[in-house]
Amino acid sequence: MIYTSTRDSSVAVTASQAIAKGISADGGLFVPTEIPKLSLDDIKRIGSLDYIGRAKEILKLYLTDFTEDELTMCVQGAYKAGKFSSDKVAPLYKLDDKANILELWRGPTCAFKDMALQLLPYLLTVSASKSLKDTGIVILVATSGDTGKAALEGFNDVPNTRILVFYPVDGVSPMQKLQMTTQEGSNVGVCAIKGNFDDAQNGVKAIFTNKEIERKLAENKLAFSSANSINWGRLVPQIVYYVSAYCDMVNEGNVNLGDEINVVVPTGNFGNILAAYYAREMGVPIKTLVCASNANNVLTDFLTTGNYDKNRAFYCTTSPSMDILISSNLERLLFILSGYDDKKTAELMKKLSTDGKYDVDADLLAKIKDVFAAGCCDDTATKATIRETFEKHSYLIDTHTAVAVRVYEDYTADTSDATPTVIASTANPYKFSKSVLSAISDDIKSADEFSMVDELHEKTGEPVPVQLATLKGKTPRFTGVTAKEDMKQVVFDMLGISDSDINS
Repeated sequence: MIYTSTRDSSVAVTASQAIAKGISADGGLFVPTEIPKLSLDDIKRIGSLDYIGRAKEILKLYLTDFTEDELTMCVQGAYKAGKFSSDKVAPLYKLDDKANILELWRGPTCAFKDMALQLLPYLLTVSASKSLKDTGIVILVATSGDTGKAALEGFNDVPNTRILVFYPVDGVSPMQKLQMTTQEGSNVGVCAIKGNFDDAQNGVKAIFTNKEIERKLAENKLAFSSANSINWGRLVPQIVYYVSAYCDMVNEGNVNLGDEINVVVPTGNFGNILAAYYAREMGVPIKTLVCASNANNVLTDFLTTGNYDKNRAFYCTTSPSMDILISSNLERLLFILSGYDDKKTAELMKKLSTDGKYDVDADLLAKIKDVFAAGCCDDTATKATIRETFEKHSYLIDTHTAVAVRVYEDYTADTSDATPTVIASTANPYKFSKSVLSAISDDIKSADEFSMVDELHEKTGEPVPVQLATLKGKTPRFTGVTAKEDMKQVVFDMLGISDSDINS
């Protein structure tokens, strides 16, 4: 399996090289030059395995320069017993006759990012041993909330790595912030930025592609890589849980093998739903991918009209992990659907950089609309959906999952599509206790985050994850805040090397 760049199709690297580099030197994203296929017999066979076995079967199709023993070590380390609160790792909860919730938050940080970021450190360590020998790996992360903690937890004290996470100072929930700023480990760092997630993401990308910075790191036997979903090593593990979900739909009698399902995904950076697209293209019988957005509905507009325009109001919502206006992984979809046209993709990304917007042609839009539907909802609808879901089904959902549930309900009402559906649930509700509590109760007695956790537990009976409960009383290790223009300096300060001869 060879990987190329979305902006330069002459690039040809192995899977391990793509994972170790994180992003192509031209600023493009690595994609496999072909998508492996699964037959229904393959899906039936994979469905007879546990999650570790399923992960290995899918990953070996993409990571062809990994040995059998290396893949076994990676997946067993990531998904071994005790790391996730369900033996199934990513179980399904049957909400009603058609809707099934895919619980992706059973990992150590209570967010779907664990599904990939428990595996990525293993993948990156193996990849570095093949392509970056005797070089330390510096992981830079921009987060809108959940990626940061999941990456910090995954790379905590991993040998020969250092990790630095940037997050928007006012753009994460109190619980997400506390999770990150209290992170233990000798190789970790966390810094807030004055700006939003897009500012953090753009800053990290600019650092990655700065040739002078790359040279300076090389002089110190260091190299950058990414734990964001721009890294193929983040995206490929996410394909697994969509294949696994279909297997479970069959095994639990929700569909017959070969029957189609729909998949609804709450997403801001487009990585999670892109993984479902890859599963569909591999042969998983997925009919429609429904993209769910909050008030920052740039993806809804694009998937509906073909116009991508980030020049709009930015909203800080109760679903902060989706507060994004530049959806990086959309670049991969554009590249694939344009027939792997690097020139067209590069041109669109240049327009986004210079003008903040672009339009796709009618042919490309038709291909997009053949696969994707889209919808959005604001905080008021999100709040109402949390309450309605709890009152009707006695099932508590977080603010991001609520966006997906509401968009699913709107989609079925508009289309009368009765296809059995998997709805991706991306976070435990206790990560957003204030918003969830205010949704189900009109009489809140608590004034602080952890009192709200206790009150939410009293009102719902939903168990509080121990990893969140034990944060109470912890003192933050990381309190720094920087301007977005000074992110480079924060990186070099962490690494303890001089940047006096580096131009911004």
